[in-house]
Amino acid sequence: MIAAPEIPSEFSYTQDTDTRFSSDTDFSEDLDGRGANSAKGKGGKKGKKAAGEKGKGGKGAGRLNGHHQENGMENMMLFEVVKLGRSAMQSVVDDWIESYKHDRDSALLDLINFFIQCSGCKGVVSGEMFRNMQNSEIIRRMTEEFDEDSGDYPLTIAGPQWKKFKSSFCEFISVLVRQCQYSIIYDDYMMDTVISLLTGLSDSQVRAFRHTSTLAAMKLMTALVNVALNLSINMDNTQRQYEAERNKIVAKRANDRLELLLQKRKELQENQDEIENMMNAIFKGVFVHRYRDSIAEIRAICIEEIGVWMKLYSDAFLNDSYLKYVGWTMHDKQGEVRLKCLTALQGLYYNRELNARLELFTSRFKDRIVSMTLDKEYDVAVQAIKLLTLVLNSTDEVLTPEDCESVYHLVYSAHRPVAIAAGEFLYKKLFSQREPEEEGAPKRRGRQSPNANLIKTTVFFFLESELHEHAAYLVDSLWECGAELLKDWECMISLLLDDPLPGEEALTDRQETALIEIVLCTVRQAAECHPPVGRGTGKRVMTAKEKKTQLDDRTRMTELFAVALPPLLAKYAVDAEKVTNLLQLPQFFDLEIYTTGRLEKHLEALLRQIREIVEKHTDTEVLESCSKTYHALCNEEFTIFNRVDIARSQLLDELVDKFTRLLEDFLQEGEDADEDDAYQVLSTLKRITAFHNAHDLSGWDLFTSNFKLLNTGIENGDMPEQIVIHSLQCTHYVILWQLAKLSEGSSRKDDMVTLRKQMRAFCMMCQRYLTNVNTAVKEQAFTILCDLLLIFSHQMVSGGREHLEPLVYSPEDSLQSELLSFILNHVFIDQDDDTNSTDGQQDDEAVKIEALHKRRNLLAAYCKLIIYCVVEMRTGADIFKQYMRYYNDYGDIIKETMSKTRQIDKIQCAKTLILSLQQLFNEMLSELGHGFDRSSSAFCGIKELARRFSLTFGLDQVKTRDAIAMLHKDGIEFAFKDPSPQGEGGPPLNLAFLDILSEFSSKLMRQDKRTVHMYLERFMTFQMALQREDCWLPLISYRNSLQAGGDDDTMSVMSGYSSRGSSVRSKKIKPPVVTAGTSAAKRKLPEEESSSGEVWQQSMQTPVMMPSPHFTSTAMRDPKRSRDDSYIGVYPLPHDQQQQQQQQQPHQHPQHPQQTPMDYNSQVTWMLAQRQQEEARQQQERAMNYAKLRTNLQHAISRRGTGLMEEDEEPIVEDVMMSSEGRMDDLNEGMDFDTMDIDLPPSKNRRERSELKPDYFDPASIMDESVLGVSMF
Repeated sequence: MIAAPEIPSEFSYTQDTDTRFSSDTDFSEDLDGRGANSAKGKGGKKGKKAAGEKGKGGKGAGRLNGHHQENGMENMMLFEVVKLGRSAMQSVVDDWIESYKHDRDSALLDLINFFIQCSGCKGVVSGEMFRNMQNSEIIRRMTEEFDEDSGDYPLTIAGPQWKKFKSSFCEFISVLVRQCQYSIIYDDYMMDTVISLLTGLSDSQVRAFRHTSTLAAMKLMTALVNVALNLSINMDNTQRQYEAERNKIVAKRANDRLELLLQKRKELQENQDEIENMMNAIFKGVFVHRYRDSIAEIRAICIEEIGVWMKLYSDAFLNDSYLKYVGWTMHDKQGEVRLKCLTALQGLYYNRELNARLELFTSRFKDRIVSMTLDKEYDVAVQAIKLLTLVLNSTDEVLTPEDCESVYHLVYSAHRPVAIAAGEFLYKKLFSQREPEEEGAPKRRGRQSPNANLIKTTVFFFLESELHEHAAYLVDSLWECGAELLKDWECMISLLLDDPLPGEEALTDRQETALIEIVLCTVRQAAECHPPVGRGTGKRVMTAKEKKTQLDDRTRMTELFAVALPPLLAKYAVDAEKVTNLLQLPQFFDLEIYTTGRLEKHLEALLRQIREIVEKHTDTEVLESCSKTYHALCNEEFTIFNRVDIARSQLLDELVDKFTRLLEDFLQEGEDADEDDAYQVLSTLKRITAFHNAHDLSGWDLFTSNFKLLNTGIENGDMPEQIVIHSLQCTHYVILWQLAKLSEGSSRKDDMVTLRKQMRAFCMMCQRYLTNVNTAVKEQAFTILCDLLLIFSHQMVSGGREHLEPLVYSPEDSLQSELLSFILNHVFIDQDDDTNSTDGQQDDEAVKIEALHKRRNLLAAYCKLIIYCVVEMRTGADIFKQYMRYYNDYGDIIKETMSKTRQIDKIQCAKTLILSLQQLFNEMLSELGHGFDRSSSAFCGIKELARRFSLTFGLDQVKTRDAIAMLHKDGIEFAFKDPSPQGEGGPPLNLAFLDILSEFSSKLMRQDKRTVHMYLERFMTFQMALQREDCWLPLISYRNSLQAGGDDDTMSVMSGYSSRGSSVRSKKIKPPVVTAGTSAAKRKLPEEESSSGEVWQQSMQTPVMMPSPHFTSTAMRDPKRSRDDSYIGVYPLPHDQQQQQQQQQPHQHPQHPQQTPMDYNSQVTWMLAQRQQEEARQQQERAMNYAKLRTNLQHAISRRGTGLMEEDEEPIVEDVMMSSEGRMDDLNEGMDFDTMDIDLPPSKNRRERSELKPDYFDPASIMDESVLGVSMF
């Protein structure tokens, strides 16, 4: 594109300006009409017309869309039509063009007001302003009239009315240019005026003006790019026609046609030059400044549109001079801007014809694109991966192996869109190269199919990634792009069963294991049609096509694996890992296929193989897989049920009979039993337990034999631990299956009595095993106990199960104590102390993680008992006090437990928290003694824990008011509970606890602080208040924390405005006048007592501690009474001090010659009665002061904004921010009303367009490299 001379901000129009028309113009008026329209453009400044010209234009003059305009004021009809979006945009534009043809000044005024109105400005540009004022003056006037009460404007307002406004606004601009492209845009008036206006608005400090005008300018530029592209095509066509005509022989050459073509080409060239001038003006006047605007939305608009220009008109825009803006902006801090960069580049890389022009850009910014695959914004990462996939399609040489590997591992990402994009990249890179099939040759299947090598490649990639437990994630990532490959189960079966071809390398054992795992994942994905656990975004409703595909896949998969599964199990029968995965396949079968497909013999073979596997293996995972397979096959809805049920019953009969016989022999032998007998009992018990998990074995009396086995283990103490563990688990299953039957309501009353006895006996047995010497046995007993206590708690009768009430079981105190002791001894231990199940491998991180996971499960099991009120909430104190010490291991569990208990009972939860702090304090005292240092790590740790507890109460003081008050009450009582070890006159033993308690003072409401302070003074003596030694500092600091904010009426959470604003208000309140008598009385008292008395006078009731009694007295107390009236009640002064005060106050009312102590309740009642009236008066004054302050502030802001715009046409950021800092700083934070949102770009970006350099692609004239941290091309 040619760099044209600058268009100044204010345009002038000379008399000899001609309006050019294309040969294919869309206007049909005659030459006289053209001359009339052209004459309207003649004149000096814009808007100035010859005398008598104002009324011209026929019936269209002064009208827009048929609506009359009065006094030159636009009636906003154009804005309303675009906002509603109900009319066809072309008809709206045609009406405006018709209006422009009759009176272009009036029509342009409508268009200018349209842009002003679209910015949310209520101001209107009048005809007089349009004729006599420059653009900068008009914009300044509109800024002054901008609505400051709201920061919203049409492009940002939410709601259905404005939902389509942006698209309608952009469509209007596009249609306007398209309809005017043959004539009006070349009249040197309309486009110059619009571009000048938009350029000025885009440089405004008002965000609404800047945002709206930038969007309009960019869409205008896009429309002009389309016009330039059409002109370029027409010029090429005209040139070809001219060349063809000129090359004809002289006899056949039409000279008239050559002359017309030459004239047309000249006209098109002139038009193109003008379009380029307009585009240069917009680019340099708007884009160059706004692509790095302070507002992310504006930057995103610029980048999005420049991508459109490069895609539409690549010959003019697709070069490094424009691409660099996109490359620089990829480093933007906002994700939405980076996203626009990537989407813009995708449109370019998608067209392979443009790849040659992108080579330099790709080499310069490739590393940045690769790094954006790990962007913190998932949408950006997805688009970055898609862009790299397009780069990969264009050429394989650009991306290095390191670049590809950085994308490969993202197939295991938990974010599904990222993983799918990475899967597509992986598929394009590794699996797109298929072996070509010969035409006419039969389709190769199985091991010889083209997919065989690709499946092997998938296995190799899975193994090399070293994330063996994430095969499901790999399959899900490749599912959308490579489903055909992943569902080639015939080839996978052939790779596992068939012998390798000559010269082909067979799969290793590790590769076969990985392939079987991939087979299972593909079968699961095809049958369930949803992502694996941890990657799903909720259940999605499947379409009819997806349901049909799912049904077809299940049918084909069942037909294949029903035949292949028995030989696969026979081949890998001794490999536990392979068998475990293979046995899960029948869970996804369509079992009806066994009957309809006449596959009963394969079912018999499958049942035989499962039976053999059960007899061979003792591994728990293998046995549970067999159990689940029987459960899946034993479905009464299918005809194969009887056959499978018979096989299952025969197997279980043999197992139970064998277990009963072996157990009798084992118990009779007692200490003489050898290891072989114990192994036989254990292996049989493992099989029975695994099957009892999924099948009801109530028909066999397993409780008696297992309970006898457990009882023998308790009595002898030498039972092998694995036998005890599986016996406990099996008995647990027996009880749960019996409870399931009773819950259905079909059992007899005797069954409930039996279950109640068995359950209680088993709980006692588990309690006895809590003291076992073997840790694994204790953990199993603890876990089962927690489960049973939770299942048989009072919760079980809910949901219409009242008939189960006799089964409810509440643990005794001894059992609760043992459970808590187990947690403290086995969970809250250091990692190095945990030697359980590690076999000396403490350095093995995997073992440590597994041990930690086990301890977390134990703690979670006990915390559930607290949450569901199975054990008393106060037992949680021993858990909560470990919050800080074991925060990394169990912090989330403890915090969630505190949250749940607070939802159940806020007050009891608060009492539990303070109890945990008291326990820690007592432990510290027993360790350090009563003379401990309050700067010690132990005391600071308790105080930090109290601070953490305080943070968990949140910001809503109203909801936690009762709980916080009760917490302070218990804390104060604990602090003064024990007398001083130093004798009378010394501080109480636990006085330092007040320092810990002060961490919760900030959670008290203002009136509650006064009440708590009064409650504190009940425990104090007058001598305590006079103490200043270090040992009394906790009391002093706690009292100060209760008095902080006591006199500030803004501390109430009901006030509705911030404390910062109220601090300004408090500065204006004059200090109270102190009388001589009052000051004399106060000089006799300590400073703390004086402030305490003032808080006393404003005390209010707290619902927890001191409910206010009903009172009927209407006597009002003088608010200026001296402090002594309220002081005497709590600290009875000695008689001589009272007389001394009375002598110093001779002016006191004669009705009170002598003050005598009142009882505490009478004082509280009297003070509350006075305080109620005082609070009402203060609240009224507070509302009046706030209203006055808000009004004054609004006037101040209004004056400030007006003055700013009058004094400086283009104010600088620093001037705006510092002009009235001293007068506005505090006030702004205190107000809750909205002010105008003003966002200014850096001052160095503000330049007149006439100052722009012609070489605007020079980096030094556009971008400071230090800003973006990237070098230029």
